Amino acid sequence: MTHTDVLVSPSILSADFLHLADEIRSIESAGADWHHIDVMDGHFVPNLTFGLPVIRQIKSVATKPLDVHIMVDNPDEVAAGYVESGADWLTFHIEASKDAIALAKVIRAKGAKVGISLRPTTPIESLKSVLPHLDLVLIMSVNPGFGGQSFMMEAPARIAAIAAMAKAAGIRHQIKISVDGGINPATAKLSLAHGADILVAGTAIYGAKDRRLAITTLKESK
Repeated sequence: MTHTDVLVSPSILSADFLHLADEIRSIESAGADWHHIDVMDGHFVPNLTFGLPVIRQIKSVATKPLDVHIMVDNPDEVAAGYVESGADWLTFHIEASKDAIALAKVIRAKGAKVGISLRPTTPIESLKSVLPHLDLVLIMSVNPGFGGQSFMMEAPARIAAIAAMAKAAGIRHQIKISVDGGINPATAKLSLAHGADILVAGTAIYGAKDRRLAITTLKESK
């Protein structure tokens, strides 16, 4: 994998929300590939972030794809609304969905790419039946719901397991593997070495003095 193959999706939770449009433009000019947007409902995870109106506002400014991760306890009921509001990639949690395959089909029918995420303690094997219906698997390398946590060293093995499962099913080319939480040049290198395609990073990019350098450094952490 060359650095041009690595996608970097800066997490908008680390942006300055008083100047969000400027932040979006800044991060795009610095080389971001996607915008990672964490939706938290205060139920599935303890924190509360934002919903559809903010997604629509971001979509009105962004020129890069919106990579929306809904950490909500009712994805089957609300997912379509996030696609309609501008999500290009929509990732939901397998633990929260009543019927992951049916929901994946709904999201695709609405025109978005489909992702699934799972908590660090959820067995990878739980994805086996739904994997052919997906475009992306998001591996959480921290417990979902909070920023600024340290990278869990169990994550690389989970990335490798998903890559192996997709390869065995003959769909590795179809599935992008994203990793989110505690990403820095060292953990990025480890994640990419085990099969990750997309790096989600918050403070490592938005908090950097030179955002272009931060993104380039992550892309080259192979």
